[in-house]
Amino acid sequence: MALRGKGKADEMKTALYLRVSTNEQSTDNQLPQLKAYAASKGYDIVAVYSENESAWRNGHQAELSRLLDDIRSGKRKYDLVLVWSLDRLSRLGPLAVLTLIDTFKTYGVKVESLQEPFTSLPYGFDSVIYSFLAWVAKFESDRRSERTKAGLARAVANGKTLGRPVGKRDSKKRRKKRAVVFKYGGVGVEASPQ
Repeated sequence: MALRGKGKADEMKTALYLRVSTNEQSTDNQLPQLKAYAASKGYDIVAVYSENESAWRNGHQAELSRLLDDIRSGKRKYDLVLVWSLDRLSRLGPLAVLTLIDTFKTYGVKVESLQEPFTSLPYGFDSVIYSFLAWVAKFESDRRSERTKAGLARAVANGKTLGRPVGKRDSKKRRKKRAVVFKYGGVGVEASPQ
C-alpha cells in the first residue's frame, strides 16, 4: 500500500466474498472476522458478495459471477477481494482457483485470504502456494465424497433401502442434470454432473 502525506496507509477499496456450501450453514461466522481483519489493515469495505451455494455441486456461484461482472464492466473498482479461505472461491482444483486469481489480477484486483496469510505477500511466490492449497481443497472434497459413497454402500450391504419408498412419487419438479461449463476469465472448465 502506498503512503499518504501524513504517513497513513491508503485505504484499499475492498470487496468481501463469502460463501458457505449448504443452506444449513451461515456466513455469519465469516463476516465479522473479515470485517475485523479489513479494519486492522485499513481496508475500505465497499461491497459484500455473499452466497449459500456449493462450489462443486451446483457448478456456478451467482455472487462470484456478479463480482466478476462488476469488475469486468468497470461498474465497481476494487483493489482487493478478501475471502475467508481460497476454497470459498472454488473446489475444482488448482486450475480453477489460479484462473480466478489471474482474472482478478488482470483487472488490477488482488485476492487475499484470511486463512492463508501468504496471500498478502507480493505476487510471484504466492502462485505456487495457491496451486498447492487448491489441490488440497479438491483432494479433501474427493475424500469426503469417497467416504459418503462408502457409507452408502455399507448401508445397502446391511439391507438399508436408500431413496424414496417404492411407489412414492417425487413431489418436487426436477431439472435434468447436464454438464456445466464454468467460465472464469474466458477459460471454460467442463464438469460432468455427479
